[in-house]
Amino acid sequence: MKVAIISSGFLPVIDGVTITLWHRLQQLSQRQYEAIVFCPDYQTLEQIYPNWQAFTGEILPGINVINLPSVPFIDITFERNISRQAYPLLIHELKKFQPDLIHVDEPDRLFLSLFKYPGVAYARQANIPCVAFFHTNFIEYIEDYFALPNFVLRGFQQLSQCLIARNYNSYNATLTASAETAHKLRQMGIKNVVTDEFLGIDFDRFHPNLRRPDFFHHTYGIEEIDKKIKLVFLGRLTPDKGWNFALDALGNLAEFLVQETLSSTDIALVIAGDGPMRDRITDQLSSFGFSVGWLGRIPPSEVPALLINSDIHVTASEKETKGLTVLEAFAAGLPVLAPRAGGIIDSIEDGYTGCLYAPGNQQDFLEKLVQLINHPQMRQTLGQNARHHIAQFTWNRAVDRLLHVWNQQIERAHSDLSH
Repeated sequence: MKVAIISSGFLPVIDGVTITLWHRLQQLSQRQYEAIVFCPDYQTLEQIYPNWQAFTGEILPGINVINLPSVPFIDITFERNISRQAYPLLIHELKKFQPDLIHVDEPDRLFLSLFKYPGVAYARQANIPCVAFFHTNFIEYIEDYFALPNFVLRGFQQLSQCLIARNYNSYNATLTASAETAHKLRQMGIKNVVTDEFLGIDFDRFHPNLRRPDFFHHTYGIEEIDKKIKLVFLGRLTPDKGWNFALDALGNLAEFLVQETLSSTDIALVIAGDGPMRDRITDQLSSFGFSVGWLGRIPPSEVPALLINSDIHVTASEKETKGLTVLEAFAAGLPVLAPRAGGIIDSIEDGYTGCLYAPGNQQDFLEKLVQLINHPQMRQTLGQNARHHIAQFTWNRAVDRLLHVWNQQIERAHSDLSH
């Protein structure tokens, strides 16, 4: 099988889309598939990503990456989007490669700069299937990035919903890894939804022997946090990740700790990520009295050891379509505190693999966080349950599920041609 993948991003950008794509490509290469990946050119971000050229050309046997001309993506300084001017080159390369199937990650985001449904026109001309993968609910992001009156916001969201549904309905299938997200997509009017366990985890990399008593001092040169209870936040420092709520809640954490004969000096916050909210987060956290370990953007290779040497993974994001960092925390044997919202609820069994709090409810968030902080045996039990649960969700299994759908679509296209 020859597959063309058009993606809104790739390494060295680090997010759920790019990490997922990297693991899929490794699996495709091991199985001796041919794949060509089209993604934005990151040359203009060379100061942020000095190694970007390590992820272009033939990156794995049978896997080639073509970086297309790109433009900025909204106001996020570390992101790019494929430009409209890249479209002729995209079509030219597709004609040269002649794929059996086209897979598009985040076609709604790509549409914002291409003004086309990526891959669809070529696929129809070539009589091959073209499938889309729904990674991000951009409709819910609108309120985080645009200060609009409520009535304007709702109207904008309704218009966006119609446009996004039209976009995804132009594909042969819309794939998602979350039953909750699939339900939302159908409510939006998307009629071709296919849901399965399309995401996985590289479980063997999360080995308990990565734990060491002086990890943060030895690895990052950060003093005084190795012996504290470490709350790790992993991901972009952007409004859509729930940082406004998290900052307000953490500002009241010290008061809750006192009730449990603990203090802010017993806690360390570990922030692994970067983004436009960094300065605000830095200023506010510094006033709360907690030790803070700022790691910045870390490569995927460092994630297993980071999580294994932390104590609780905290996320305030209500808009995840699945939550890849939650799966990574599970593999590390780490309990997760997350809102009961979005695709995350498909991953966490409340009270068994982690804790879910009522979205927007500071009291519930803080009570459950303090409970985890104050009960190491509870953390250990939840973490063990989570690690046992996630062990079956390998990337090998996830790509098996994906290939099954791809093959179904190819067979259907061949069947349609024969009639």
